[in-house]
Amino acid sequence: MNTPVDEWIAREALPFDLNSPETFNAAVDLMAAALGDAPELLGFGEALHGGEDILDLRNRLFQRLVEAHGYSAIAIESSFPRSQIVNEYVAGRGGATYDAVREAGFSHDFGALDANRRLVEWMRAVNTDPSRRATLRFYGFDTPTEMMYADSPRQALYVTLDYLSAIDADSARTYRERIDPLIGDDAGWENPMATMDPAQSIGRSPAATALRIETEDLIAELSRRRPELIAWSDGLRYTEALQYALAARQLLNYHAAVADAPGPAVLLGMRDASMADNLAYIASRERGRGRVLVFAHNTHLQRGPAQWELAGNALTWWPAGAHLGVIFGSRYAVIGSGVGVSDAHGIGAPEAGTLEARLTAAPGPGRFIPTRGGDGLSPADVATLPVRSGSAKNPGYFPLSARSFTDFDWLAVLDSTG
Repeated sequence: MNTPVDEWIAREALPFDLNSPETFNAAVDLMAAALGDAPELLGFGEALHGGEDILDLRNRLFQRLVEAHGYSAIAIESSFPRSQIVNEYVAGRGGATYDAVREAGFSHDFGALDANRRLVEWMRAVNTDPSRRATLRFYGFDTPTEMMYADSPRQALYVTLDYLSAIDADSARTYRERIDPLIGDDAGWENPMATMDPAQSIGRSPAATALRIETEDLIAELSRRRPELIAWSDGLRYTEALQYALAARQLLNYHAAVADAPGPAVLLGMRDASMADNLAYIASRERGRGRVLVFAHNTHLQRGPAQWELAGNALTWWPAGAHLGVIFGSRYAVIGSGVGVSDAHGIGAPEAGTLEARLTAAPGPGRFIPTRGGDGLSPADVATLPVRSGSAKNPGYFPLSARSFTDFDWLAVLDSTG
């Protein structure tokens, strides 16, 4: 006997096969039509980091959105300051080969992923096509921080100072002479032991505190001189320089918080709030050019609170997607992803009755399905769904649950991923 959930799947699921461009493009087109013209930012979440088929799905999704639905940029869960290096390469400038930018241009070792290489090389090829008038842009939107790591603020501050030096060399030189000694050695900022031992953090040192003040002064000068600076450069270059200074502020505040030892939930919340601020900037930069596909872990992009069981502690914080829902309203939409099986990540076949089991029983090997509000399902229909077991190898994998119906507008579910 079919349950209301089974009937919903049979009625709403859009099957696709990545090996069949016709079925895949048709499914994407139907989903895009259902989303309508409202979204400026479309999130696509990955159920786990490192799932190759999910990355291939992301690449194919972005390509179709560019070809048929007015998308002009992709933003991924990688360092915001570093991504400028990749964007230069995508635009046909910068490094001569991908290998010349893959380490410096990504955080989290994401440049080593073959799927990211394929994405970037495809974007560069599109941009060098003389028949295209608009160029595609590549962004990272992470802070950049991680549970055991945070960057030095040098790179972000230098982008702003380089901008200022082209217009007012004297002012830029003065800032640089004050800022350089305060930054000091990057290794002090990037000490991986600081998160475990806050006494090793330099985030509250006199030099770091003075650097925070200098950064605030730099932001204030950019704001005060906005009309003049825009007249000498242009609005895009000005807002970019300002955003890099704001990114440096975010990073300095994060380092200060590490020294205060507030607990991982606070740091995770700071990271996600910064992600949302960076995405708001990216959306404003692309407004009038096209829409933006945003790619990150499901947890960063979901609308509801993020929850993570870490070393016996239940952590809860507001992810970037929750912030974006408040900032953008209907102009933000998000697709979560799920997988049936992944031997490489210790994910076995989903237990009977779970959402993954029901969805992977439908025609595939992949399918999109609208989840926002349940579309005819009652809260009781989804609340009683059992949650499948997690991963034996990947602690960053979180199964789908009743919350998926409100955390995401759509789901993309694959039978398996490598």
